[in-house]
Amino acid sequence: MKPAFVSLALPLLFFAPPNQEQQGTILVAGRVSDSVSSVSLQAVNVRVIEAGASVGTDTAGRYRINLPERYLGREIAVSARAIGYRAQQKLVRLNTDTVTVNFAMIVDANRLQEVVVTGVGTTYSRKVLGFSTGNPASPAPVTQQLRGRYRPVDNTESYDRLVDNPFLGARDNPLSTFSVDVDRASYSNIRRFIAEGQRPPKDAVRIEELVNYFRYEYPNVETRHPFSVTTDVARTPWHSEHLLVRIGLQARRVPLEAMPPSNLVFLVDVSGSMQSPDRLPLVKRALQVLVQQLREEDRVAMVVYAGAAGLVLPPTSGAHKGVILAAIEELEAGGSTAGGAGIRLAYDVARQHHMPNGNNRVILATDGDFNVGASSDAEMERLIEEKRQQGTFLSVLGFGRGNLKDSKMEKLADKGNGNYAYIDDLAEAKKVFGTEIGGTLLTVAKDVKLQVEFNPEHVESYRLIGYENRMLRTEDFDDDRKDAGEIGAGHTVTAFYEIVPSGAGKRETGVEPLRYQPARTASPTKSNELMYVKLRYKLPDASASRWLDHVVPVSYAYEGSMDMRFAASVAAFGMLLRDSEYRGTATLESVLAMARSSVGEDEGGYRAEFVRLVERVRALSLVAVKEK
Repeated sequence: MKPAFVSLALPLLFFAPPNQEQQGTILVAGRVSDSVSSVSLQAVNVRVIEAGASVGTDTAGRYRINLPERYLGREIAVSARAIGYRAQQKLVRLNTDTVTVNFAMIVDANRLQEVVVTGVGTTYSRKVLGFSTGNPASPAPVTQQLRGRYRPVDNTESYDRLVDNPFLGARDNPLSTFSVDVDRASYSNIRRFIAEGQRPPKDAVRIEELVNYFRYEYPNVETRHPFSVTTDVARTPWHSEHLLVRIGLQARRVPLEAMPPSNLVFLVDVSGSMQSPDRLPLVKRALQVLVQQLREEDRVAMVVYAGAAGLVLPPTSGAHKGVILAAIEELEAGGSTAGGAGIRLAYDVARQHHMPNGNNRVILATDGDFNVGASSDAEMERLIEEKRQQGTFLSVLGFGRGNLKDSKMEKLADKGNGNYAYIDDLAEAKKVFGTEIGGTLLTVAKDVKLQVEFNPEHVESYRLIGYENRMLRTEDFDDDRKDAGEIGAGHTVTAFYEIVPSGAGKRETGVEPLRYQPARTASPTKSNELMYVKLRYKLPDASASRWLDHVVPVSYAYEGSMDMRFAASVAAFGMLLRDSEYRGTATLESVLAMARSSVGEDEGGYRAEFVRLVERVRALSLVAVKEK
């Protein structure tokens, strides 16, 4: 298998950002599908050669390219290219202002022979390339249909085990401490499973990431701190006797033009496991979206790794988008995965061109399969921690299915003071690198820790919903050496506590009274405070933390705001997917009722998409109905 190689003598071409129409009056549009199955192919590169314009097909296999009026009456060449298929080119004459050019792609057996797959499992390479394999329990007919050109592959996705946070007594455990987190990878990942008609693995469902995928209307920052703190209290929708407390953080918004200059290094996995359209081709489309946001003062370099690691684009100004886009377009997959060597080289390049007052960041795009060279988790984490202390942060983008190493990528991003996103389609890439570019690239606060003290006069017990792998010891809150989460510009962060009020009757903790210590009565000081919220954080270039606090008054409001109801519906959905023992009376019907009534203005349509996602889970019966 030949290693990936990209020449630095790149032609100065302009590639249009994916699915973004160029100004003009002639529309070239069409659909790209597989010639055998007629299945739509996503992330196929379609290009009008004469105009130097290209786009990637969407999830329906469709594309649109607008051309200037001067091409009317001319003959043009339209090409389509995708990993695992023969490249096609068609000549068409533009005699009208709308021309349809469809492609039926033919599998290229020679190129697919370069894919190295081991083991026997239940999914096949043909599915990865956008086909349906039929019944996975009957591999023989599939193998015969594919004429031996595809080998079965194991599903080797990995997730850290999560155990739901339990209820804790407020008298014996008055403090709850955790690391604030704004990763959203879990939501787009479970969306991928549900879109394919599968129930996500329980450990893939991180409830806080589902909730934090959506934006909420928290107050803007009006203090010296980089974020505001908001709280509200309502009845718990899945347990009417309990209270639900929402803690919301709103990071300061920073316009793109006001952001400090960026020193970015794209670190792209081009190993054999990245061949399929939902991996390297989608990586290329995602990075093209980011490139369109670059300014002249920004710098981008690109490192690739397969059997070896190499620099394929030296640091280049954002003013030269054509050069950067051409380098991205030339990437091809093949070889093993020298992830350790790639990360080291990327950090070296970032360090050589370090911007003292800028945003220095490595952006890793991979399916997470580090399997050659110095690639142990412990060694990777030590390296990333060292570079983090030198001022270079790490963001991780996950791609693909069947091989996703979710647990490893989440750890790397956490150690690198960056965020972890899973890109399941082009729309998600546009969200991460378009509408949320500030939060993705610019950290406004690091090592953000939150500690809550509960007033036992009003709180019998409490439970933090989600954040299971972000829990900290009580003493970690005041320890500035303890690493914690980061908040990006414009990000919102939401956390829920479910509270059993004092006098509610049933004890939720399951802890018997102590034998050798007298029972404690009401707190010495009466107050109307339900809980006391404290936060510690550091500015991005600081080593000492800052501190702020917020008091939550006692409130017994029956129904929360529209934002709170929607966030609660997402949390309840996560508990249903996890089959959590704490889901109470929550059902898909109650989740749908809450979500539908709280969609609101819904900029971007993400809340409406969530409603459709829950409807699909219901239609496919992916969540068992709880017996009464």
